[in-house]
Amino acid sequence: MTAIPLRVGLVGYGLAGSVFHAPLIATTEGLALDTVVTSNPERQKQALAEHPDVRVAATPDELLARASDLDLLVVASPNKTHVPLATAALRAGLPVVVDKPIAGTAAEARELAALAEERGLLLSVFQNRRWDNDFLTLRKLLAEGELGDVWRFESRFERWRPQTKGGWRESGDPAEIGGLLYDLGSHVVDQALVLFGPVTQVYAEAVVRRPGAETDDDTFIALTHANGVRSHLYASATTAQLGPRFRVLGSKAGYVKYGLDPQEAALRDGERPGPGWGREPESLWGRVGAGDSPLTGGGRVEPTLAGDYPAYYAAVAKALLDGGPNPVTALEAATALDVLEAARRSALDGTAVQL
Repeated sequence: MTAIPLRVGLVGYGLAGSVFHAPLIATTEGLALDTVVTSNPERQKQALAEHPDVRVAATPDELLARASDLDLLVVASPNKTHVPLATAALRAGLPVVVDKPIAGTAAEARELAALAEERGLLLSVFQNRRWDNDFLTLRKLLAEGELGDVWRFESRFERWRPQTKGGWRESGDPAEIGGLLYDLGSHVVDQALVLFGPVTQVYAEAVVRRPGAETDDDTFIALTHANGVRSHLYASATTAQLGPRFRVLGSKAGYVKYGLDPQEAALRDGERPGPGWGREPESLWGRVGAGDSPLTGGGRVEPTLAGDYPAYYAAVAKALLDGGPNPVTALEAATALDVLEAARRSALDGTAVQL
């Protein structure tokens, strides 16, 4: 790493910007959080309190006017701003990290990827849940052949939030790109694609259940992968009894894991990466077995690897400084958006969509 860290501008200081991006950027060797963009006076004060050396700007234009002073722009603002802000930054000569979903359509994602390639600039997508503890553990089990041939992958990102919160994430305006399909669905679909590869068929159900809700809050996606694996993916805000985060069934054994990765909760509580980061108590470790139930102690305990969100920005820094690989490309994100768009069509029509 260079002795002079890369200067990072961060657009947006809501949940994504303040909880995920700013702390991870600030603790990554080779990166320095230079400027936070938010028009909200309270969030400006929050940014200065949490990162005393940072500068604040009220608008992206104010930041882009001095693009030559920066080395990377991170877009963590509402979904509808992702494409215009990433486009403006790339045209200003800045590498870009965009929070998921990178765009509302796969076509837009591919246009951004083409622009980045044309300009010779990094364009990366923040898919932090590739570094969840359970996901890393499952990848290890698959690499070691512990489950045999996987037949079905069940992934649940479920919450119990019976009251709506409002805001753009729950807006029914299609321009906002809200709803769980594109929010939590971006995570579960990305993970399924990383694990099991291309998809040939998509079936989905996207339901609006809560009083006053304007967009989907209880969503199911079934994927048929080209290699024969079936992925059953759940994203819900209306789950009164939470199911396992992962239930993976193979020809030799299954893996069942309850509980969410602890890193988001730790970041929300103000903790920062360091020794012991991303580890969970043994009581939450999953189990591997066949013909028995993990709820009655069946199978063997599988220690959960430590989650590692810091690895994402470490890879971004390495890509910019040393020419390392892009940790999550825009074209990968476009492939996930192909699936999400097919899921939306399927949910509207009630039929499976072929890809």
